[in-house]
Amino acid sequence: MSKKYGFMRVGAAVSKIKISDVEFNVESIKKVMDEASSKNVEVTAFQELSLVGYTCADLFLNEHLINRAMEGLIELKNYTKNVKGVFIVGLPVKCDNQLFNCAAVLESGHILGIVPKTYIPNYGEFYEKRWFSEDNRRISDSIIIDDEEVPFKTNILFRENKDNMRMFGIEICEDLWCTYPPSNELTIHGAKVIFNLSASNEIIGKAEYRKSLVKSQSEKTISAYCYASSGINESTTDLVFGGSSFIYENGKCLAKNDRFNFESNLIFSDVDLARLENMRFRDISYMGVIKDRDKVYDIIDFKGYDAGSELARSYEAYPFVPKDSVSRSKRCEEILNIQAYALAKRLDATGIKKCVIGISGGLDSTLAFLVINKAYDILGLDKKDIIGITMPGFGTTNRTYNNACKFVELYGATLKEINIKDACLQHFKDIDHDPAKLDVTYENVQARERTQILMDYANKVGGLVIGTGDLSELALGWCTYNGDHMSMYAVNVSIPKTLVRYLVTYFAEIEEDKDKSNIIMDIVNTPVSPELLPPSESGEILQLTENTIGPYALHDFFLYHFLRYGAEPTKIYYLAKNTFTDTKSEEIKKWLIVFIKRFFSQQFKRSCLPDGPKVGTISVSPRGDLRMPSDASVNDWIIELNNME
Repeated sequence: MSKKYGFMRVGAAVSKIKISDVEFNVESIKKVMDEASSKNVEVTAFQELSLVGYTCADLFLNEHLINRAMEGLIELKNYTKNVKGVFIVGLPVKCDNQLFNCAAVLESGHILGIVPKTYIPNYGEFYEKRWFSEDNRRISDSIIIDDEEVPFKTNILFRENKDNMRMFGIEICEDLWCTYPPSNELTIHGAKVIFNLSASNEIIGKAEYRKSLVKSQSEKTISAYCYASSGINESTTDLVFGGSSFIYENGKCLAKNDRFNFESNLIFSDVDLARLENMRFRDISYMGVIKDRDKVYDIIDFKGYDAGSELARSYEAYPFVPKDSVSRSKRCEEILNIQAYALAKRLDATGIKKCVIGISGGLDSTLAFLVINKAYDILGLDKKDIIGITMPGFGTTNRTYNNACKFVELYGATLKEINIKDACLQHFKDIDHDPAKLDVTYENVQARERTQILMDYANKVGGLVIGTGDLSELALGWCTYNGDHMSMYAVNVSIPKTLVRYLVTYFAEIEEDKDKSNIIMDIVNTPVSPELLPPSESGEILQLTENTIGPYALHDFFLYHFLRYGAEPTKIYYLAKNTFTDTKSEEIKKWLIVFIKRFFSQQFKRSCLPDGPKVGTISVSPRGDLRMPSDASVNDWIIELNNME
């Protein structure tokens, strides 16, 4: 099932070794092969020169060691008849009167190919040119091993059953550290995963640099990068090796090991090849950097197998919100700067000194108000020119009304109250609508009346109406056309609801004034509601948004994977089931169908959005990130969801 959605389970192994003891090393590798097979790892890479040890030094020039390494490779090749998966091991290989530092790819009793190291380090603590030749000195493109002709070159791509999405390439240690790594070309020619067999020693600061190098390369090449480095069992005559292993996917760390382990260790994760492929064709610059368009890459197919339906990775339930508090605070500060400086620029460019905003006592208007407040600090403007208008209607509760009024007053802005009930009743009369009929007309009349008041009042005072609607509402079309959907500048337009809550909470946490902080936190803890329907007899909110359209946590998850990575509905459902394990599958499917239907049907609202700053990677601005026909059919997407298992 996971393969159906484009996942491949990859592993990085650091096997326990004894220097120059091929018999011991082979048995050690076999044990890890067994473990990887039992955990359904599809492709596993071991550390550099794993059959003999990286620190053999002049023993590399001894015929016995070279011959034993080849015998060990043949033994491992035959062993792969008994285990599932592809395995990549390191060894010295003699060819063309030279010795090469190589990676051998094994599956089902065969050596699929051998990749020699491209760049040989010979500086500082490294002396590899004393023993090994660089790939550019190679003459032969193949080598005979155990009576089989095996490809022997760097320009090889390994592909699973002619499926171009399931393709990987190999580079070895120093190849990554050079100016133009082989993985640049390997990925451009189709590799979604790069396996690096490495021997990187430990010195102060190198561990973090090594990690950042792998992270950066996986981002630059839009690939998964699986890195395995030599461990503490290498010789410590002059150097210490820690055995770093990690798996990155486009800059995100999916798995890492603990260094300095005397025993063998294996890490693995499911990399999302479909996501990587989607990101590549979105990035139109990706294929514009081919260094040598005439270079030909041989493609070698391997059998592969299905790793099963269980995912060996987790997804964030709140993809827009950093998990740890430190990162979250930094993210909040950055977002608020983007919002506030965007608004400050608009005010400065127009020469407008006054902002008009509807204050409801809810999350969105609170965030927008706080952004205005920060923009005024930036420009040194008088806070009295921030005009917060509260507009009580048929659904307004005492809690939200009181919070809205106190909030504006505490920040020294101008508070104005305009009750909309009489105006709405007059409008009901004008259009022959029965006010006892609590339908969409009843609700939208109130929303449009509020927007008209804001626009007209802004005209009166020469101000700018600041929009409060957020990204989640726009994605779902949960806004009234030409009502709360319209403004003169929309500061929340690319911030999803789950992130709005954390941003407002962040303001409460950094606010030194206890009265302000308490009001903000009470707003955070108020149920999300448009308050367009009458409250209960006791004055409590009855119209709960998430009861009608579904949980924003789910919708933001759907939105992230749908727009950021173009995931098909069944894959989004699969990911959501694996993420929201406490939510019933039927509920997830129900709200996913709601999301897809509303996303398609409500595009006409997004086609005429007011200006507003892009904050994150996802935006629905018709001028920037989302160009979508308002009359696109949703049928195929819904059919797929209804037909899934």
